[in-house]
Amino acid sequence: MMRNWNIVGIAIIAICTMSCGQKENKKESMQAETSLTAKEILGNSDYPAISYGGYRKPTRDIQPTVSELKEDMRILSAMGIRILRTYNVQLAHASNVLKAITELKQEDSKFEMYLMLGAWIDCKNAWTDLPVDHDIESEQNEAEIARAVALANQYPDIVKIIAVGNEAMVKWATSYFVQPGVILKWVNHLQGLKASGELSKDLWITSSDDFSSWGGGDTEYHVEDLAQLIKAVDYVSMHTYPMHNTHYNPFFWGISEEEADLSKEEKIHKAMERALGFAVNQFQEVKAYVDSISPGKPIHIGESGWASYDSDNHHYGKNGTKATDEFKEGLYYKFMREWTDKENISCFYFEAFDESWKDANNPKGSENHFGLITHDGKAKFAIWDLVDQGVFEGLSRGNNKIKKTHGGDKSLLMEEAMPPPINHDLQLVQ
Repeated sequence: MMRNWNIVGIAIIAICTMSCGQKENKKESMQAETSLTAKEILGNSDYPAISYGGYRKPTRDIQPTVSELKEDMRILSAMGIRILRTYNVQLAHASNVLKAITELKQEDSKFEMYLMLGAWIDCKNAWTDLPVDHDIESEQNEAEIARAVALANQYPDIVKIIAVGNEAMVKWATSYFVQPGVILKWVNHLQGLKASGELSKDLWITSSDDFSSWGGGDTEYHVEDLAQLIKAVDYVSMHTYPMHNTHYNPFFWGISEEEADLSKEEKIHKAMERALGFAVNQFQEVKAYVDSISPGKPIHIGESGWASYDSDNHHYGKNGTKATDEFKEGLYYKFMREWTDKENISCFYFEAFDESWKDANNPKGSENHFGLITHDGKAKFAIWDLVDQGVFEGLSRGNNKIKKTHGGDKSLLMEEAMPPPINHDLQLVQ
């Protein structure tokens, strides 16, 4: 009998050991998941990125609730998105996004979402009736950086990147831009916190700005503080917007006389291939300048997108460059994802959902229509294939199930698609 009890005891010990081992393996697996770093997820096609606001009303005074944010997180996760970009920590939005992700992780240990946390940077008197001073920074910047640090330390399993400023150095941002020295000051401050152990050493620090601000355009940006900033950041986050340049710099836009007899769809394809070439060229210009200062510094795309609509009397609508419709947006999304995945570049595609607060006085304005999904939960042409795959089954936004725009009828979609104008001065982007 004693021997049998020994056998039973040994069996029990073995089962306990296996169970403990499985728990330990699960713990190690979870630790491995939460220990992923920016270096591991940026440029990794298994971790697609997107810019996210999630505002559902025509004002940011009405913040999305945590429940609404969780709805959006489930939708984006179903799309395969694994990294989000937010823009400021002045409002409750970013902290609520972090709460929403945390709750979803508690509900499902397999849920995975990371964050590029933006800290908004302004010059003195920005957004006031007083004269702006682009050489002096806002008194609010210090508190904004402190809030970002606090959130990064509170949610180290989610916040993997802090971006100091959004288009804060580009000179056309006349309401608020600062000199590169201001961004450099705060990047160095955050890098110092990493060095002292007050921030995770694996947290990456950047600034997200227009391609020209990173030296890819006008040489007026080629100043010593920018050179020092390039050395100080962990990677460069650049923006490129061919859509805007169909108006401001249209040498690549339109169709040639030789293409005039092509079908509408073929004409649009040709134009959108050139639009991608424009973005690739801007990336290469930034890379050339960055490499001249800090060879091999990683470069990723902090923003690039294409609006699906613009007012008739605006730059990009039917009486402008004819750039904005859902078909073109879908092609640009496809082309951009394919190129960046191939080149191991992260693209925080702009953006996840339409947001009507951006041009509240002009509901038909292009700024309100950059989303891949409408504010009431309709999937635009760019992601119709995901609807077909059933990834949104059981998901909704508000009380609306995720369905295709135009009832999924491509012929209706193409009725709205506009062939680009003939451009007699069309140049090919090398």
